[in-house]
Amino acid sequence: MDFFILFACLFGLLALGIPIGVCLGTATLVLMALTTDMSPMLFAQSCFTGLDSFTLLAIPFFVVAGDFMMYGGISRRLLDLFNSLIGHLIGGLAGVTTVACMFFAAISGSGPATVSAIGTFMIPAMEEKKYDPAFSAGLTACAGAIGVIIPPSIPFIIYAVAVNCSVSDLFLAGVVPGILIGVILMIISYVMAKKYGWYGNESKAPFSKVWEAFKRSIAALLAPVIILGSIYAGVCSPTEAAVIGVVYAFIVGVFVYKELKWKHIRKSMIDAALISGSTLFMIGITTSLGRVLTLKDIPNKLSIWLTSVTDSSVVILLLIVVLLLIVGCFMDNISATIILAPILLPTAVKCGLNPVQFGIVMTMLLAIGFITPPYGINLFVASQLSGVPLLRIAKRAVPLMLGMLVAALLTIFIQNISMGLLHWVG
Repeated sequence: MDFFILFACLFGLLALGIPIGVCLGTATLVLMALTTDMSPMLFAQSCFTGLDSFTLLAIPFFVVAGDFMMYGGISRRLLDLFNSLIGHLIGGLAGVTTVACMFFAAISGSGPATVSAIGTFMIPAMEEKKYDPAFSAGLTACAGAIGVIIPPSIPFIIYAVAVNCSVSDLFLAGVVPGILIGVILMIISYVMAKKYGWYGNESKAPFSKVWEAFKRSIAALLAPVIILGSIYAGVCSPTEAAVIGVVYAFIVGVFVYKELKWKHIRKSMIDAALISGSTLFMIGITTSLGRVLTLKDIPNKLSIWLTSVTDSSVVILLLIVVLLLIVGCFMDNISATIILAPILLPTAVKCGLNPVQFGIVMTMLLAIGFITPPYGINLFVASQLSGVPLLRIAKRAVPLMLGMLVAALLTIFIQNISMGLLHWVG
């Protein structure tokens, strides 16, 4: 009954077009009023204490760092380097797009930002080489989703705060799954390029051109090394590394590449304020919701219900996969993580998943929602960049999305994909 009241209120308000943060807050207050004797003041107190986290400061800094690197010329120089290395292969430009998205993912931590930074250059370049425009946009949208899996990742930070998990462990565990998705996307792109005759550059770039591209991109290549290396070396926390990323991106963009202007800095600050403001509001609300759910024992009740349907851990995990895929179609990654992570984690742990592993899998599955209508924010960005209708892009991206789903399923059932690097580092 508690579960029904909460979600009937939540989805009823969503159907009216009310912002999701307001819907969550209202649903929480209704559940408190109808089923508990808790004072509404506890709602406000829980919201406040939920924001008392040093880790959350990393969100605006990673947003600013990603924007500085995009506007400061780092993404373009990465594309030039990868194009000189693999642009001549069959489907080479698709491979360049995927690799560049993977690399930029290690800078921005945002899917839409990755699509925008890479798609601005690569979608027109692929169309010039006679790639199907819908495929070009679809590939960029799918590869851009790697931005929330390869660290640093804003959804990983949100998950860590929601379930009290280590951000550093999540960052390290996300490396191999992110690379796995990239490899699968490149394999699918190669097969499709060979079938439809989509070829890259006319000839292999001479060593001199590769060397010149490498020299121009050294500062860009050092960005993820500095950010992630400082975390894994134990020099600083993820939040402090985000600040280092901002400073480094500013220096490179203003004094090395000389492309970062005041208008870009201003827009980056506005983006950070909007994203972190909406995210922190959601986190405060859902902290209160999480306490009410715990008081009402809803996560345990959901676990009991799932195990009553079947005693097979595999079937239960597949049901969770289906649920997350459906939710990803209608809700953004951050909101879904805040709401569902505390509810689903106990069940996932009972089925044999490590909390860190479940965080990786959850983010991978919700990332597919970046490319599935009606939410599909990566689709919207790719559609705006390419001028191709959204549904046409989604249709062309189906094989790529299936590849991403395969990567997520492998990560669920082969623990070492996510946890192997973490165990190796110790």
